Formats: sequence, structure tokens, C-alpha cells
Amino acid sequence: MFYLVKTPWWLKKIYPGLIWRMEGGDKRVYLSFDDGPHPEITPFVLEELRRYGARATFFCIGKNVNAYPQIYRQILLDGHRVGNHTQNHLNGWKVADDRYIANVREAAKYVDSDLFRPPYGRIGALQSKLLRGEPFNYRVVMWDVLSGDFDVSLDAQRCARNVTRHAGPGSIVVFHDSEKAFDRLKGALPVVLEHFAEKGYRFEVIR
Repeated sequence: MFYLVKTPWWLKKIYPGLIWRMEGGDKRVYLSFDDGPHPEITPFVLEELRRYGARATFFCIGKNVNAYPQIYRQILLDGHRVGNHTQNHLNGWKVADDRYIANVREAAKYVDSDLFRPPYGRIGALQSKLLRGEPFNYRVVMWDVLSGDFDVSLDAQRCARNVTRHAGPGSIVVFHDSEKAFDRLKGALPVVLEHFAEKGYRFEVIR
């Protein structure tokens, strides 16, 4: 499985209309969690975040919000932000534009947000243009650092190192509150929170 842990500067230049990191030079890092909510894993994440007074952004799949509305409400009650992650976790490179846009619109019935992250980070040029324009006006959020927790060939220690070595002020970091990622997430997330907290970082939501 090939992917870049740290998003290169040239990729950010090619897609300047997308959000890759947050501006500002102070010690703030932006944790994000894709694919939830999940009835066991998302509560684990929320508890770990509470321990550090951390806030994060959850990019939610519409069908999962529909299935677990109480978990979705708890995310918001805890002071976190949410974003649209499509209704059915669609790969924008593999579906027609009209189907993709309709799927995002369906998810918007359950996820009230002006933030959007494409599953797999894959979104077509027209899809991006349509979602960033009227009537959606989404801010399309990508990332600066991937933890790699979705990669079953890694262990939790490697996922934690991916973040602690590459993230810095303004970094948007991706984890997943999903069953596939949980074996690595449950070990990596506490390490990442402790590492950056000890260095005086604050964990903020994407705005």
C-alpha cells in the first residue's frame, strides 16, 4: 500500500483550493477522525480526548450518523466539530459526478457542517468545484499528516511515530474511528496526545 505520511508542498500547490493545514505559527495541532461514528470506538476516542482537554474534528459518514445518532450528539456535546464524509464512503475517482454530489447531499441530512473531507482523499476536479460553490459552500479539508492507522501492515508504535515525527504547528492529522483502524488507533492516539501535550501544544478543531 503506497501513501505519503507527510503531504508534500508541491501537492498542496497543485490543489490550492483545498485545506491542507491551518495557518498560524503557534503550537496548535488539529486531530481529525474519519469514518465514524462507531458505537465502541468513537466513545474510546472521546474519552482519550477528554483526558487532555483536547478538541478534534470528526468527518462522519452519513449512514453511521443515522445508525448511531446518540454518538454523533455526544461528539458535539463534547465541543468537537463534525464534517461531511459522504453518505456511503464513496471514492470520488470511481463514481460519476452526479452520483457523488447526490451522496454528499444525502449525508448533509445527518451531518450539519460546512466542512467536507473526501473518502480516501480522492475527489474529482468538478466534484471539488461543485462542493465548494453554491449551494454547498463546503470547505474541503485534506491533511498534512497521515497516521497510517488504516494500514494493517503497521503497528500502533509506527502510527504514533508517523505523527510525532511529522506533525507540527498547524498540522491537520488523520486518524480513523473505524473497526479496521482500531488495533492501531487504540495504541497510537494516547501516545500522540501525551507527546504533543508535553510539548505545550493545544488540540483544536478545524474552522
